[in-house]
Amino acid sequence: MLIKMQDITKAMQEKARELLQNKEVELVIGFSKGSLPLRYTPCFIRQPEEAEKLAWGYGCENNLAVYLRKRPEKMAVIAKGCDSRSIVELIKENQVKRENLVIIGVPCRGMIDRQKLSRLLAGKELREAETKDGLVAVQGKDISASFPLDQLLYDSCLTCQHPNPVLYDYLLGEQVPARGSDTFADVAGFESRPPAERRSYLMKELSRCIRCYACRQACPMCFCEECFADCSMPQWVSKSSLDVQANLFFQAVRVLHLAGRCVDCGACDRACPMGIDLRTLTRKMVRDIQELFGYTAGISLDEKPPLAAPIKTAAGHV
Repeated sequence: MLIKMQDITKAMQEKARELLQNKEVELVIGFSKGSLPLRYTPCFIRQPEEAEKLAWGYGCENNLAVYLRKRPEKMAVIAKGCDSRSIVELIKENQVKRENLVIIGVPCRGMIDRQKLSRLLAGKELREAETKDGLVAVQGKDISASFPLDQLLYDSCLTCQHPNPVLYDYLLGEQVPARGSDTFADVAGFESRPPAERRSYLMKELSRCIRCYACRQACPMCFCEECFADCSMPQWVSKSSLDVQANLFFQAVRVLHLAGRCVDCGACDRACPMGIDLRTLTRKMVRDIQELFGYTAGISLDEKPPLAAPIKTAAGHV
């Protein structure tokens, strides 16, 4: 029997209120409902009476791990599977202290991609939406329809192998089954193209880049004090977003910096205001790391990231 979203919301509010009342934490980071259907926004509460603001639904797609770095106070965070995996990597990289963090885990059945829904509605205004029994019923001006939930989920949710939090102190709701094994068919399809065609596709996609760095800001693992893209001595990347070659260089290096650290949460892809296909690059890196090192980011606190662990040569040297 599926646990209703409102039951998870109630349990979430009760746990947050308890933690704040008992002064076990000073801050709870979660989600609150937005003003539009299927819209949720990150929420930060410090008082027990504010716990009523917390909510849970199919619009809680943000990776809240991005807000945890270097915070001095004891805090609690609502964490889906991908959030918890980012937290694991942040702990391993000494960006978050485990003893200062209470993780409230929530099993995730996927999040609705509003862009997919918008395309199905063909520009018609959405006023109400309800998810029940695997269907999303929508109402609006000149529209009344239902769509299968799986048809509307983010692509990152459709390939997710870890919908349940891998690290938590409290778990709200029953664990959910993972989807069938991720074959990385999208990566294989991209790699099957001739090199010139692959490059042409990436150049076309990144010609739309306005170099706003929203992808960088949304990623929990992009936390360098000074990004190489901002350096002026030496200057690695030109400042003009009209330089498509520079756009490609920025994204290629960004993805390389995420090798063994990216959990494929899709935060960068969702944050892009231009709708650029960023997951083609990140997914390829995730697949390559799995094949080369047998490593999946964010699964275990004890397993060292491959690029941080000693590598033995054929002669046995490190």
